[in-house]
Amino acid sequence: MTLSAELAGAEGNAATADVAEYALWLGDDALILSQQLGAWIARAPELEEDVALANIALDLLGHARSFLRYAGTYDGRAEDDLAYWRDEADFRCVWLVQQPNGDFAQTIARQLAASVFQFELYTALQESSDPTLEAIAAKAVKEVEYHRDHAVQWTLRLAGGTDESRRRMVRAVGDVWPYVDELFRDEPLIDRLGDTAVRPSTLRAGFDAVMAAVFAEAAIEVPEGATSSGGGRHGSHFPSLGYLLAEMQVLARQHPGATW
Repeated sequence: MTLSAELAGAEGNAATADVAEYALWLGDDALILSQQLGAWIARAPELEEDVALANIALDLLGHARSFLRYAGTYDGRAEDDLAYWRDEADFRCVWLVQQPNGDFAQTIARQLAASVFQFELYTALQESSDPTLEAIAAKAVKEVEYHRDHAVQWTLRLAGGTDESRRRMVRAVGDVWPYVDELFRDEPLIDRLGDTAVRPSTLRAGFDAVMAAVFAEAAIEVPEGATSSGGGRHGSHFPSLGYLLAEMQVLARQHPGATW
């Protein structure tokens, strides 16, 4: 059965409040990361990277649409309503995806952590007792596998390149690492959802194993030090999110109901 068919079949079974909240977690992560990567179009260091990052951004946008569409079945809101008409405090994305693009190494370090996590998450979510979440994950994991490989290859390329590219890659990994811990925090929502959701803490071992292998090949030490407070799952966000949402939402809010 295709993803569209799975979703169509689930329309008669609206998401519960808890399932909708969980779908917002995953949809908002994908939506914000997609918006971040889209900013690199026509600015990437190589023409091929303009295309590669645009394709990854579109994949993530597709994941976001599926999760937000499902979340909206709880209270009748459409995916566009959830993307464009929620305020900053209503978003549920983790701080990792909110980190500014910075230079190319900074974006790659963020993408490495995000894609390795999403691959572990969607692999496990294919066992969800919720057929809609299972269907979304089954499609998304195939695309995220490419995202992960893309980020790994660029990490190795930058770490093994010039002195300057290596310096920037090492610095970027250190800058991003404090925001990783939030990905694996078990919130009370997870307890209520049971086998519908994936317990984030169970993904840490697989994530750490992949990252350790990449860092070993790149001759980068696993960072140690401070961990951010996070709070994105509860609507407490990094300062940069407000600016990103203002840019993303401005057209819809200036011309409500416009079609073309």
